[in-house]
Amino acid sequence: MIDSHCHLNFSAFNSDRKQVLQTCTERGVSSLVIPGTQANSWDNLISLCKRSTRLNFALGLHPYFLDDYCESHLQQLDELLTLQKGHVVAVGEIGLDFSLSIDSDLQEQVFAAQICLAEQHDLPIIVHHRRSHNALIRILKEKCFGNGGIIHAFSGSFQEAQTYIELGFKLGVGGIITYPRAKKTRAVIAKVPLTSLVLETDAPDMPINNKQGQRNSPIYLPIILEALQALRCESAEVVKQACWQNTLDILANIKR
Repeated sequence: MIDSHCHLNFSAFNSDRKQVLQTCTERGVSSLVIPGTQANSWDNLISLCKRSTRLNFALGLHPYFLDDYCESHLQQLDELLTLQKGHVVAVGEIGLDFSLSIDSDLQEQVFAAQICLAEQHDLPIIVHHRRSHNALIRILKEKCFGNGGIIHAFSGSFQEAQTYIELGFKLGVGGIITYPRAKKTRAVIAKVPLTSLVLETDAPDMPINNKQGQRNSPIYLPIILEALQALRCESAEVVKQACWQNTLDILANIKR
């Protein structure tokens, strides 16, 4: 299994990161993708991932951290994408979060600029969304972005899912589907093409059902897979293999 979205570099894992990776191995989680979130953490993220053949990194400016944004961050990102060509798997985590107090125009400006960088460096993108599907889809269409990517923690409508899929994106399937009350998202994930789904935990955030209030971890990815297998009409092994291949298809630079 591949965890396509996990923040293993966050301080929540400082005390037991090595043990978490060992438990991942025991549970069949063989690769992890760690998205970047802010410029001042990119170097440490790259260093962490280069110490393990199982860790992969993306680089991006997350809307949550734009309070300290300056234009030089985009230049720094451009330079790192060039320097890390063949190693970086995507531009991300980028996107729009309209639940934040951060100016929406600034969010859209930075998101659009990072789409352009992804296009220039021939990379997919990993997209954060919250109350922002319409704006995200509008910008992706305006930019004619053709490299696709992953819509992280997808929780939109079936129509929105179809639109993203038509634009070349996979949908990130995380802990939300382990909650019986998440009926809308579970119904959409059960219905979309299997070729459009990838697994993720978003650890240490987005805990699975019955783990509320606890640190989320990539060791729980098999539980998310089991929940997905229960929703789908295909056999469990077909679902597992498809999620693996879908991730490799969209993030071509993943270490193998």
